[in-house]
Amino acid sequence: MSDDGSAPLDDLFTEPSDYYPPPPPPTQATHTLLDGREIKVSLVGHNPLWGHHLWNAGRVLATHFDTYPDLIRNKSVLELGAAAGLPSLVCALRGAQVVVATDYPDTDLIANLAANVERVRSMDGCGAVEAEGLLWGASPESVLSHLPKPAVGFDVLVLADLLFNHSEHAKLVLTLQQTLRKSPHARAYVYFTPYRPWLLEKDLAFFDVAREGGFRVEKVSETVMERVMFEEDRGDELLRRTVFGYELAWAEGV
Repeated sequence: MSDDGSAPLDDLFTEPSDYYPPPPPPTQATHTLLDGREIKVSLVGHNPLWGHHLWNAGRVLATHFDTYPDLIRNKSVLELGAAAGLPSLVCALRGAQVVVATDYPDTDLIANLAANVERVRSMDGCGAVEAEGLLWGASPESVLSHLPKPAVGFDVLVLADLLFNHSEHAKLVLTLQQTLRKSPHARAYVYFTPYRPWLLEKDLAFFDVAREGGFRVEKVSETVMERVMFEEDRGDELLRRTVFGYELAWAEGV
């Protein structure tokens, strides 16, 4: 209080400690491998980059690599926008040579991803796996340093439910160009759900950018989930339950 009994101006414009609601607490999710083992992953309580969800495309890709481990066995794998990192964790357990799970370099997001990586390291058969921050379009030198031959690039790239971020498509393709091994056998697996069906064409525009960037694009699958992720969302329910799978490879002559 001031000498005349009035409240200081600093106090007048300061919200009480309980003015804002507390952030939601972290959550956990479980994924069951084909051999019956369970992977438990932690999710941040909330993140403006949507890293607090275990996305359907991540679950579908995790099951895909679990079902067809030859796709990643003895290969190097880089996941972009990994959030909890489930596909990366499955790749590490199913025979990949080295796995690097990345996401936007947000402190809480990467700490949570690193905790999931550390947890899976204790499971039988886990290979080399790391967690790092990576800004799409920026230098990938740090993530490439995990490879025996950094200049070669990764054999496999994983992109699960990233295409909704339309303004970042060009940067995302640049990161693919910078990190995918220049080999006819290298692949980028791009799986997504049109959670906003009215923007599906904008989601698909990513593949136009990829073609212009020197990649061959092939649609390989459609997986219909039991339920939608967000019940309150509007738009075609079947589309909101469907995970579309695409594979990217270097075009001939690139």
